[in-house]
Amino acid sequence: MAELRKKAAETPAEPAARSVRVVVLALMITMLLAMLDNLIVGTAMPTIVGDLGGLEHLSWVVTAYTLATAASTPIWGKLGDLYGRKGVFLTSIVIFLIGSVLSGMAQDMGQLIGFRAVQGLGAGGLMVGVMAILGDLVPPRERGRYQGMMAGVMAIAMIGGPLVGGTITDHLGWRWSFYINIPLGAVALAMVTAVLHLPRKERSTARVDYLGAALLTVGITAIVLVTTWGGTEYAWSSAVIMELIALGVASLVGFVFVETKAAEPIMPLHIFRSRNFTLMSVVGFMTGFVMFGAVLFLPLYQQSVQGASATNSGLLLLPMLLAMMIVSLVAGRITTGTGKYKIFPIAGSVLMVGGLLLLATMDTGTSRLTSGVYMAVLGAGMGFLMQITMLVAQNSVELKDMGVASSATTLFRTLGSSFGVAIMGALFTGRVQDEMAARGGAAVTEGSAQLDAASLAKLPDAAREAYEYAVASGTHIAFLVGGSVAVIALVAALFVKEVPLRGAAEPQTPATGPEDTATGPEDTAADSTGPADSTGTKPSPPAKASQNA
Repeated sequence: MAELRKKAAETPAEPAARSVRVVVLALMITMLLAMLDNLIVGTAMPTIVGDLGGLEHLSWVVTAYTLATAASTPIWGKLGDLYGRKGVFLTSIVIFLIGSVLSGMAQDMGQLIGFRAVQGLGAGGLMVGVMAILGDLVPPRERGRYQGMMAGVMAIAMIGGPLVGGTITDHLGWRWSFYINIPLGAVALAMVTAVLHLPRKERSTARVDYLGAALLTVGITAIVLVTTWGGTEYAWSSAVIMELIALGVASLVGFVFVETKAAEPIMPLHIFRSRNFTLMSVVGFMTGFVMFGAVLFLPLYQQSVQGASATNSGLLLLPMLLAMMIVSLVAGRITTGTGKYKIFPIAGSVLMVGGLLLLATMDTGTSRLTSGVYMAVLGAGMGFLMQITMLVAQNSVELKDMGVASSATTLFRTLGSSFGVAIMGALFTGRVQDEMAARGGAAVTEGSAQLDAASLAKLPDAAREAYEYAVASGTHIAFLVGGSVAVIALVAALFVKEVPLRGAAEPQTPATGPEDTATGPEDTAADSTGPADSTGTKPSPPAKASQNA
């Protein structure tokens, strides 16, 4: 009899667990969709310019997408909290696919830029939707086991993106670099529609915070334009950059004021009262700063100094990405097994700082094996940080704020990447040009700090050696500054408060002591995230159901 009861108790959990795995697979496909796009399109850009012309507007193809993504991210998160996660997520996928089709049909550069903005609007909801839905479906204690899958998707995108983009462009034409999104998106749409079932949520009657959304959009746009144009299109001290900085600061100050008055703010300021959430926002910003700077400069160094082929640029990052994936998987398993996580942000920050300082020691004589080891150290650090930051941030808020917590964390990482590319890029370019000028080769680069492999091979030996030295020197200063900035992430990680994650099967424990009381929403979020509910076989408690859709 006891055996029958045991089997009966286990039966509902099995289909629920299987259904969650199917949903997670759909989410991973959507995540891959979002991450692959820029990498594939970047490879096709020379062909696109050759077909459509408009070389002077080339940067806007990327900038329009980045701006739309960053500006819409917090809005998508709030809409999911207000009106239900599933419908908002499916809408973002549809908008992304519409933008992809239109971009593939573009007849001139102006159309392509506009359609890329549409695509970026949808992309802003993809990553936020993935993280928020995962936060709804999987209890914090169990969420760690999916970290390796997310890191694996990121590694596949970074390695496969340039390869897939090159293959598609060479054999099918550049328009298919956009059309390739259609089959992936269709699969994600079908799977999410069929298997994702969240508790029904009543439509909110609250008025959307349009003023807050507008001010935040203007502020984010100004920040991204400053980091994109500063030192390239315009001098850092130019009137345009100064005006953008003033506009960004004024908009964000106004945004903070409006959020204190709004009934349903786009980004509720009370989430920043949680110490852990604020600290994870800082760590996420620094991780984005470092990661995208590394992705930009490591292939350039290996191609220019170590003579690697640009065709396999994604494979050059394999030591870093493989280490990131393995470490993220191990950290997730340990988190699931123990419910503790504080050690991982600390260990990740230490390894990230160490890896950057090691990379800063590279010169013209550094072997590929040595640089690969250094990259692996950096990758291990990011593996500890990439998903733990989202997990802790989500665990630090109530379920009703899951969307805005996910969007805020994603936004800070995106802004960090913009600052990282801008600051490290400016330092790199300045050092390369200074070294070339000092060695009498300033005319070689013709105002640019980057030469492709074909151009580099045509240089005289003396000029090529001068350029290799200059690139190594530029890489040194960029990573040295990156390592110094990453120390901020380490300091933030040291102050993270350990709040053990509770699994779905564990009973809720009321807060009784002063330490528990001070924790606020962190304990609430850890407990209130119900068991896997994608099939509806084990719904969340009634008090929370309306917040979980």
